[in-house]
Amino acid sequence: MIARSLFLVVIAFLGACPPAGAQVAPADRSPSVATLTIPSYWDPRRRSERVDLTRVPQIRFLTEDDFPPFNFAGPDGRPTGFNVELARAICQELGVPCTIQVRRFDVLTEGLDRNAGDAIIASMAVTPDIRRRYEVSDRYLETPARFVMRRDTRLEDATPESLAGRSIAVVQGTAHEAYIVQFFRQSAIRRYPDVAAARRAVLERDVDVFFADGIASGFWLSGESSADCCRFLGGAYTESRFFGEGLSIVMRRGNEPLRRAVNHALQRLWEKGIYAELFLKAFPMGVY
Repeated sequence: MIARSLFLVVIAFLGACPPAGAQVAPADRSPSVATLTIPSYWDPRRRSERVDLTRVPQIRFLTEDDFPPFNFAGPDGRPTGFNVELARAICQELGVPCTIQVRRFDVLTEGLDRNAGDAIIASMAVTPDIRRRYEVSDRYLETPARFVMRRDTRLEDATPESLAGRSIAVVQGTAHEAYIVQFFRQSAIRRYPDVAAARRAVLERDVDVFFADGIASGFWLSGESSADCCRFLGGAYTESRFFGEGLSIVMRRGNEPLRRAVNHALQRLWEKGIYAELFLKAFPMGVY
């Protein structure tokens, strides 16, 4: 389950510290719609390669249905969610037939290996092992980390300087803990066994802020269990050494025509604004 997302990834610290004086800043993503920021992973100056669709007669997507808002069963029982709607939009952009097959997450790569499908779109984190065994598309989403604080906390930004002397809640053994340990050394780190305990610490004013997965935190903030207590502080953190490369569509090794077609479609969907529509539908509270 760790490979599905980076919500609770346990990592060892990799790489060196930033150079002395370097500012540890959240990622800058654009364009924005109203006050919500839409992530962009495509260069508007890049021109997509010509796609030979004669070698891509159809796309059989493999996914799961137990990971909302990415993949889940709709009221009619059909699969839906951000990943599923993105897959259907890719097929529509390319003008090829599309099927969506639902399987358990832990057998998706097995289905791909047996040629039961052509591509996996199921919030699968790109790891060195995945890159070694399969073709992967361009990244289509990151799982950012965010700071959360109570609305009445007097803080304007989330930097090592502004949080010096403040207490930060993290879940023990996660990438979020490793990041805070490395870059927020002047803060008081409070470690908790799970997300629920860390959120409760913010609610009960035991800590000043909570640092965790931005997508999960966004849904908590907009849900009833938060009692509208809190809000995001600062921007999104997407350091790949800690939070991974993001999410990509996974295909069998050697299927270069399909990889090029998928990448072409992803860029076109972004250029047309369709990607933004799908993103806002899935994440109306904003996560960046």
